[in-house]
Amino acid sequence: MTDKPTVLLIHGMWSRPRVWEAARAHLEARGHTVLAPALPGHDIAPGDPVPPELAGYGLADYVDALEAVARTVDGPLVVAGHSLGGLLAQLLAVRVQPAGLALLSPAPSADILAIGLEPLRTTWPLVSRWGFWHRTTLIPREAALYGIFNNVPAADAEREVAELIPDSGRVLGEILAGALHSGKPARVDYARLAMPALVMVGTADRITPAGVARATARRLGGPVRYRELDDVGHWLFHAAVLNQVLGELDGFLDTLRA
Repeated sequence: MTDKPTVLLIHGMWSRPRVWEAARAHLEARGHTVLAPALPGHDIAPGDPVPPELAGYGLADYVDALEAVARTVDGPLVVAGHSLGGLLAQLLAVRVQPAGLALLSPAPSADILAIGLEPLRTTWPLVSRWGFWHRTTLIPREAALYGIFNNVPAADAEREVAELIPDSGRVLGEILAGALHSGKPARVDYARLAMPALVMVGTADRITPAGVARATARRLGGPVRYRELDDVGHWLFHAAVLNQVLGELDGFLDTLRA
């Protein structure tokens, strides 16, 4: 690969493209074209009215929207996603066959059993409410601080909690149901993921634990660059961790060009 690839960045659940601002600036300074779209229904700010259609969006709707963006790219493409974005990146890569795939703290596909006390404690305030899959969800502050922003400096964590927005309960339900879901919308055709990949996770991740990332890396069919960040939680965007993440991403992109 001679040209620097375009990098498509996919944000996670209850999140927005703003989380990629520093990464986007870094990659653009290195000569990459960067796309960081908002998932359907996510082009809002905290406190804004919630789009009524958001509750009905499923994983396939998110991937359809991302595919429309990916198809506009002329030249090599690398797809990168964090959390839910890591699962969406896999589903998208099956369709568009990018030159590379970067999965940061990826959510589990339907092929991966992800049962644990920490993910359950994090999501329990949402999943304990019957019918959550028909509504929008917004993770409460205490659950977010425990499971998403653990090991993040307190001031940074509180600032990020204030930036969270509602997301689709249907999408959360599709991920949690996994292989038990009748349509299996979270199932990834790993036989079609033979491109080089970077998989990265913190060892202290409480919502998408390192075991999910390890299982994901084992299923990918191409060469995998796997990294675990010691004592790092789910949130990879605060200053103490971001430089490590960007360094790994830079190295991965350089290997693709080589």
